[in-house]
Amino acid sequence: MTVEEALHQLEALGSEKTREFNQKRGAGQNQFGVKMGDIRAVAKKAKADHALALALWETENVEARLMATLIIDPKKLSHEDITRMVKSEKYTLVADWLYSYVIKIHTDTEPLRNEWMQSDDVMCARAGWSLTSGCVARNPDVLDLPALLDRITAEMATAPPEVQWTMNSTLANIGIHFPEHRTRALAIGEQLGIYRNYPVSKGCTSPFAPIWINEMVRRQALIV
Repeated sequence: MTVEEALHQLEALGSEKTREFNQKRGAGQNQFGVKMGDIRAVAKKAKADHALALALWETENVEARLMATLIIDPKKLSHEDITRMVKSEKYTLVADWLYSYVIKIHTDTEPLRNEWMQSDDVMCARAGWSLTSGCVARNPDVLDLPALLDRITAEMATAPPEVQWTMNSTLANIGIHFPEHRTRALAIGEQLGIYRNYPVSKGCTSPFAPIWINEMVRRQALIV
C-alpha cells in the first residue's frame, strides 16, 4: 500500500460528525474524521510496514498518524526518532496511541523516561509521566516513590493539562499498588482537587485520584 492509497482509503471513511467530535477533543483541521475501528481495518490491510508508517507520520494527518502507530516497527526507531515523534504531536489521542503501540514496547524506555521526566517540552513530559505510571505498576524498583509524590504535590496543580493527566495516573497507581503510600496519595489527591468534578459516563470510574484509588482497591479486595 502506498501513502496515497492509504490516505484515499482513510478519506473515504471520514464523516463530518467524527471530524467535529475530534475537534472538540483538540484535533486540528488536518483530519478526515474516521472512526477508530475503520482506521484499524485499513491498518490491518496494510500490515506491518515501517517505511509506510514513517511516510504517513510525516503527513501530520490525524488518521494517518494513528494508522502509522499500528504498522510501525518500534525496534527500528532510534532514541532521537521517537523523541522527535513525541514532540511533533499535540493531539492527545494520537499521543496516547503512540505511547500504547510504540513507546511502551520500545527497547529504550528507561533512558527515554528519565530524559522526558526532566523535559520542558509538554508532550515529552506527558510521555515521561505515562512511562512512570506504567513503571509504578510493572517495574517500581527503578522508582523513588516518595520523591515522585513530592514532585506531584509541588508540580501537578500548575502543570499543563496534557501533563496533569499522566501525573494523575501516576498518583493513582501509587495509591492503588502501594498500601504504605496510599494515605499520602489520597491526601494529595484531596488537597489538589484535580478532576474532582470531572464528568464521567454511568458505570465509569472518575479520574479524581481518591475515587479512582478507592474503587480499584475495592475491586482488588473482591478478587482476593
